[in-house]
Amino acid sequence: MAAVDDILRSYRAPRAVVRGLLARERSEPRALSILVAALVVIFVGQWPGLARRAFEGGQPMAGLALGTALALGATVPLFYGLAALSQLIARGFGGRGSWYGARLALFWALLAVAPLMLLQGLVAGFIGQGAQLALVSALVFLAFILIWGAGLRVSAFEDR
Repeated sequence: MAAVDDILRSYRAPRAVVRGLLARERSEPRALSILVAALVVIFVGQWPGLARRAFEGGQPMAGLALGTALALGATVPLFYGLAALSQLIARGFGGRGSWYGARLALFWALLAVAPLMLLQGLVAGFIGQGAQLALVSALVFLAFILIWGAGLRVSAFEDR
């Protein structure tokens, strides 16, 4: 339940949550498990939209789900690269954080917005393409950028 509480707190005080995560013992398996948990929830959130596409387009749901799962799995190295790039950019602006902190900030932001991705999937499944889906997608992206930015600020610029 601590992760659920931290996810909810991430919308009110994202820097405090990331500070707490960084205060724990450094653990690469924990960071990877946060990323995998986020990707699993994001995958589940895609199901309603995939079901709609399968129904409307006559494609098999299993094929769409498998393709989505493989695509999400392929993003793991990309997220590691994005975290490294964010660390390099932060260092360019005088950041002193660790590579681990940059990874944790990014991975946590993904997990924190994963419940919003469930909402996005429901909108895609029940309403389909349109202004509603665009609005929810924009809100998800904004929440992700704000939480990631706050976490990166803590990991790169605050003394611990």
